[in-house]
Amino acid sequence: MIARAAATTRAALASVAVALLLLGLKAWATIVTGSVAMLGSLFDSALDLIASLVVLWAVRIAAAPADRDHRFGHGKAEALAALFQVGLIAVSAAGIAWQAVDRLIGGATSAAAEHGIGVSLAAIAATLALTAYQRRVVRSTGSVAIEADHVHYQSDLLLNGAVIAALALEQYGGLRGADPLFGLAIAAWLAWGGWRASRRALDQLMDREWPEERRQAFLAVTARHPANRGTHDFRTRSSGAHDFAQFHIWVDPGMTVAQAHQVMDEIEADLAAEFPGVEVLIHIDPEGQVDAPGNTLVETVETPPALRESGRQAHHRLAPD
Repeated sequence: MIARAAATTRAALASVAVALLLLGLKAWATIVTGSVAMLGSLFDSALDLIASLVVLWAVRIAAAPADRDHRFGHGKAEALAALFQVGLIAVSAAGIAWQAVDRLIGGATSAAAEHGIGVSLAAIAATLALTAYQRRVVRSTGSVAIEADHVHYQSDLLLNGAVIAALALEQYGGLRGADPLFGLAIAAWLAWGGWRASRRALDQLMDREWPEERRQAFLAVTARHPANRGTHDFRTRSSGAHDFAQFHIWVDPGMTVAQAHQVMDEIEADLAAEFPGVEVLIHIDPEGQVDAPGNTLVETVETPPALRESGRQAHHRLAPD
C-alpha cells in the first residue's frame, strides 16, 4: 500500500506540473490569436489544474489506513475526486460551446495562427509524456482517480489537435467559421469523455458487484475445498484499490467449531493466493441452512460430488476418536 500511495502521489504531482505549464502557454496564445478553440483549450487547462489538485488530495486521503470512523478505509475518496473531475469537464464543455456559438453569431475570426499552433504542439508533447506515465500508474495501482485524470488528459490530445486544425483551416485555408465549429466539436468530445469517466466512479460509490468473470473465478476457488458443501450469499464491492468479498458456506452439521474454523482458514489461504489484497469475510452454515429463503439475490454454488466425498473423508480424519 505504501508503494501504491507513492506512485499515485507522483502521478498526481506530474498532472499538476503539466497543468501549470500548459495554463501559462495557452493564456499567452489565447491573447495573441483570439481563437475560440484556443480559448476552449485554455479553459480546459485551467480546469485540469483544479482537477489535478483535487486528485492529489484524493490519492493522499485514499492511502490513509482504516481508522475508528472509517473501518473500511478511505478508498472512496478517489471515486469522489473522479466525480468532481466529471463536473469540471461538464462546466468546461458548456463554456466552450457557449463561446463557439457566440463566435459563430458574431462572425469574428482568429489571428496569428503560428503562435497558437506552436503552443498546441508543445501541449501535445507534454500531454503525451504525462498520459504515458499515467497509464503505467493505473496498470500498477488500479487508481480510479488517476484513471479519470488520464481520460481527461487523453481528451486534451484531441482538443489540441482540433485547435491546430481550426487555426490552419480558418487562416490558411480561408474556411471562415472553422474555429468555432471545431470549438463545438471539442465541447461535445469533452462531454462524452466526462460521461465515460463517471461510470467507474459511480460503480464504486454504489458498491457495484465485481465483473461476472471475476466473481465466477472467485467462487471456483471457494468450491475447491472438499469440506465446502456449497457457497451462497456471495457479495462483492470495491473501494479505491481495496476489494471486499463476503459469502456463506455450507459444511457438515456434525463439524465442531474448531474444525469449521480450520476450513475457513484454508479457504481464506486459497483465496489470498489467487486474489491477493481482497478482504474476505466467511460465514459458516450447516448444510442446507438458508438464512433468507425469500431473497432472490441468494446464489448457491454447489461443490462437485467428488469433492464432497473427499470432504467427508477429510472430516472423518479431523473428527476425534
